[in-house]
Amino acid sequence: MRIFEPHIHMVARTTADYEAMAKAGIEVIVEPAFWLGETRKYAGSFFDYFDHLIGYEHERAARYGIRQYVTIAMNPKEANNWALADEVVREMPRFLEADHVVAVGEVGFDAITAPEEEFLVRQIELARDHGLPLLVHSPHLDKFEGIRKILEIVDALDFPPERTLIDHNVEETTPMTLATGAWAGHTVYPITKLSPERMANILEENGTDRMMVNSAADWGPSDPLMVPHTVEELRRRGAREKDIRKLVWDNPMAFFSQSGRIR
Repeated sequence: MRIFEPHIHMVARTTADYEAMAKAGIEVIVEPAFWLGETRKYAGSFFDYFDHLIGYEHERAARYGIRQYVTIAMNPKEANNWALADEVVREMPRFLEADHVVAVGEVGFDAITAPEEEFLVRQIELARDHGLPLLVHSPHLDKFEGIRKILEIVDALDFPPERTLIDHNVEETTPMTLATGAWAGHTVYPITKLSPERMANILEENGTDRMMVNSAADWGPSDPLMVPHTVEELRRRGAREKDIRKLVWDNPMAFFSQSGRIR
């Protein structure tokens, strides 16, 4: 099974992870810009990080036969420092021009504050200006309300739902996301998010149209092979191979190809 991992943070992983991913069938990954665990204090820290994703991580993945693409954004957790976020967002266009940047993201909500909303709106406009899709982070707490509000903002700005990926959905939010015409991402991550079993249940209830699954593996208690593990669970339940292929290859390829930069 060819696998496209649509959300993973390899900056926090080892080369042994790349090797294991390649052996498991992961051929393409998208690495979104995210919070590194220690809140950054200077805009230059973001710019060095963006360069690292676009340059070094792209080359590191290629050593293992994996094509790496990137999404760039001011993440919502750090957007509450208004002066810092403003400086970062003003400089983002030069990074969005890189030929393997395939979306603006992760944007969205963390604590659902006014500054987070302002920078969400500004980055949606950047996505529109650069002809890129949008990768949206949904909050860990009050997730239903956070996603509902995000979807309202996307609609009010008339940003195309088919170019919007709402990530970190759970059982209660997936139907709401799909009803708008947006894509529904799901993170299989030990302890804090979904298990392969829960993910399989969501698929049995909602089908595979506009559905994606990822590991979001990072510096936490995560596993970069969670998409292959989900494939194993689906096969155990008797899922059709064409449906699995749609979920882990065709869907992410279709969504991120809207950037015009997937080769």
